[in-house]
Amino acid sequence: MIDIKLIRENKDLVKENIRKKFQDSKLPLVDEIYDLDIKYRDAKLKGDNLRALKNEKSSLIGLLMREGKKDEANAVKEEVSQYGNEILELEKLEEELSLRIKEKMMVIPNIIDDSVPLGEDDSKNVEIEKFGDPIIPDFEIPHHADICDKLSGLDKESAGRTSGNGFYYLMGDIARLHSAMLSYARDFMIDKGFTYAIPPFMIRSDVVSGVMSFEEMDAMMYKIEGEDLYLIGTSEHSMIGKFKGQIIKESELPITMTSYSPCFRKEVGSHGIEERGLYRVHQFEKQEMVVLCKPSEGMDWYNKMWQFTVEFFRSLDIPVRTLECCSGDLADLKVKSCDVEAWSPRQKKYFEVGSCSILGDAQARRLGIRMKTDKGNEYLTTLNNTVLATPRGLIAFLENNYNEDGSINIPKPLRPYMGNKEIICVK
Repeated sequence: MIDIKLIRENKDLVKENIRKKFQDSKLPLVDEIYDLDIKYRDAKLKGDNLRALKNEKSSLIGLLMREGKKDEANAVKEEVSQYGNEILELEKLEEELSLRIKEKMMVIPNIIDDSVPLGEDDSKNVEIEKFGDPIIPDFEIPHHADICDKLSGLDKESAGRTSGNGFYYLMGDIARLHSAMLSYARDFMIDKGFTYAIPPFMIRSDVVSGVMSFEEMDAMMYKIEGEDLYLIGTSEHSMIGKFKGQIIKESELPITMTSYSPCFRKEVGSHGIEERGLYRVHQFEKQEMVVLCKPSEGMDWYNKMWQFTVEFFRSLDIPVRTLECCSGDLADLKVKSCDVEAWSPRQKKYFEVGSCSILGDAQARRLGIRMKTDKGNEYLTTLNNTVLATPRGLIAFLENNYNEDGSINIPKPLRPYMGNKEIICVK
C-alpha cells in the first residue's frame, strides 16, 4: 500500500505507475481515493473544531452555575449536547470514509523502481547475467520423474489415492537428497549470518492481506474451513507477520532471517498442476531469506540476496541465470524483482527456481511495522528471496548431476548431508 500523500500531491505519478503495470482498469480508483480523502479530511477538521468548541463551552458550565446563572448554564449544556451528537455523526462518517479509502488503497500497486523494464507479462522479462556454462551432454537426460522412478524415489500414484493430483511421495535416496538440499540451504544461510527460524505454517487473514494482494491470495492460499486461518504459501508470510504492529529500534536493523517451511499453493491459473512430474505441485518445501532494513539500505540488500541464491546453486554444479522481472510481471506490492533460473539440460532451456523481491514499505505500511529513529517513527523496507524451493530445486539438481548410467553425482558440499556418499547408483 502506498502513502496516500502520493495521491494527494502527485496523482499523475500514481496513474503513470498504474499504466506502466498495464492495469488501466485501476486508473479511476486514483480520482475516487482523492475525492474521498478530501471528504475524510473535511469531516476530521470539522470534528476536531467541534471537539475544541465543545471543551471550551463545557468549561463554562461550571462557572455559570457558580455564578448562579442556571438558565445560561442549561442553555450551554444543550449546546454542548448538540455538539456531541454532531461529533458522533462526524466520527461515523470519518470511519466509513477511512474504510472506503483503505479498501481502494489496498488495490493500488506499489511504485516500481525506475530500473524495472516495461512489459505486459513474463514474456518481456529481461536476462541480466548467466553464471556457469550450460552443458548439453552427448546422451539423453530423462524426464526427472523417470530419473526418480529408476531410483525408486517417486510415487505419485499412491499420493493420488491419498491426496489427489498435485501431491507426491518421495522415497529412499531421492527423499534423502531432497532433505539434504534443504539442510545445506539452511546452513548455507546461517553461515552468511542469517538467523534460522521455523515459523507457524498457518496465519490469520489480517496477516495475509498485509503481505500480499487480494489477487495473489485468491490464486494461492488455502483457507482452513470455519477458522480465520490460511495455510502459508511461503514462510515469508509468517516471518514478516512476526513483526506486525511492532516498532523496531533503528539500531537493531537490519534483521536478517532464513526460514524453513512447507508451502501450500492452489496453483490456480493457466499453468495448472503438472500431471506427471514435480515442477508445479500443491505442496513443496522451501528455505527462504527475509530482511527488514532501513529504506536507504534496501537496494544493497536486494543485490546481496539474489547473489546468495546464485552462489548456492553454483556450489551444486547447477548453471543459473538471473532474469529481471518486467513491470507487468511484478506483483502489486513489489518495487523490483528478479528470478533466478536453473539450466535444464533435458529441455535445453532455463526454468525458475527462485525469486528475489524488494517491497519498499508496502508490507510494513499494511502491517504497521515501523522503525524508531531520532526523527520519529518511520516505515521500514522489507525484502524476501528464495534460497531453495524444492522439489523444483531437486529437478535442477538431478538433471545437472545425472550420468549416462542413471547414477547421480553428489557435489562435495552436499555429501555431509548424504552420509558422505559421492554418488547415488541405480540398484
